[in-house]
Amino acid sequence: MGIISMIIVGLIVGLLARAIMPGDQKMGIVMTIILGIVGAVVAGYLGGALGLYEPGEGAGWIGSIVGAIIVLFVYGLITKKR
Repeated sequence: MGIISMIIVGLIVGLLARAIMPGDQKMGIVMTIILGIVGAVVAGYLGGALGLYEPGEGAGWIGSIVGAIIVLFVYGLITKKR
């Protein structure tokens, strides 16, 4: 159940980040799931580095969405240069 729940949470976080971020992001459902999962990981590392989370503690929903927005912003910068 851990992988399935991670995919579902990644999908929800990715969809929310894409809805909040202005502009048109051309990515499919798989990339949206990956965006949400990577956003949660980024939020966990940044929160740990800033002292917001204890070691081993995962990021919350809001932190995951903020992390996904950061990843989506960087992804947009990389794909626009092509």
